[in-house]
Amino acid sequence: MDTDNRNTTAPRSQPNDDVIVDIAGLSTVFTNGDKESVIHQDLDLCIKRGEFLSLVGGSGTGKTVLLREMLGLEDPTRGEITVLGKPVAELGKHGASRRVGMLFQQGALFSAFTVLENIAFPLRELKTLPDALIREAAMVKLQMVGLAPEHADKMPADLSGGMVKRVSLARALIMDPPLLLLDEPTAGLDPESADSFCALLRSLHKGMELTVVMVTHDLDTLFELSTRIAVLADRQVIVVGAPRDVIAFSHPFIRSFFLGERGQRAAELLREYPFTV
Repeated sequence: MDTDNRNTTAPRSQPNDDVIVDIAGLSTVFTNGDKESVIHQDLDLCIKRGEFLSLVGGSGTGKTVLLREMLGLEDPTRGEITVLGKPVAELGKHGASRRVGMLFQQGALFSAFTVLENIAFPLRELKTLPDALIREAAMVKLQMVGLAPEHADKMPADLSGGMVKRVSLARALIMDPPLLLLDEPTAGLDPESADSFCALLRSLHKGMELTVVMVTHDLDTLFELSTRIAVLADRQVIVVGAPRDVIAFSHPFIRSFFLGERGQRAAELLREYPFTV
């Protein structure tokens, strides 16, 4: 079982091309007046190139907060986060968007922009490319996520939930980032749409050679896509490894999440699905 996923063969000061995200000694404390809430405490996590790692944990364990810290949208109280060998704080606004794509849970599309304008927005923010090239790149990404060109001029209000997810994914990939972060990617989708979106994510993960970090509560999505699972509990990552190994780890949250009534169907999938790392 991979309960400590760090590379111990080289000192931490030496870059490792196989490590995309390295989180060391991370603590996150939120303050409300004179009250402090400790979300993470001395959390360590190493995410390797090309894997599809899922973060799971109970409510309040800071899964989405951790994604936002990887993206540089929030600063941890203590500790280090490096992305592709650089401290995330040094990436800056445009540097982070080039290296890291983010699919937010509700899509976060601009309601006043068309589909194509939403996808193109990160490129336009650079102010370095001609409009024709930006439009062409956005059209390529639109079709890459399975949407037809005639959807380009639609407004977000005219889209189904599944289409919103696909447009948001196209925007997250417009810079061809090597790292993609997903926050509850199948939340709110009907089973057929969720299955279709999982198939798309699996195809893009392989075809674009992406490293993906996903937060999800959906067990079907979790087992369909994950090469490794990291469990957040007790303010830390208590175990990280292949799905079979994580389920075998003894902890109250793991028993309730994976092996309770809601996890019976997932357990059946685990017996049938040939996981690979």
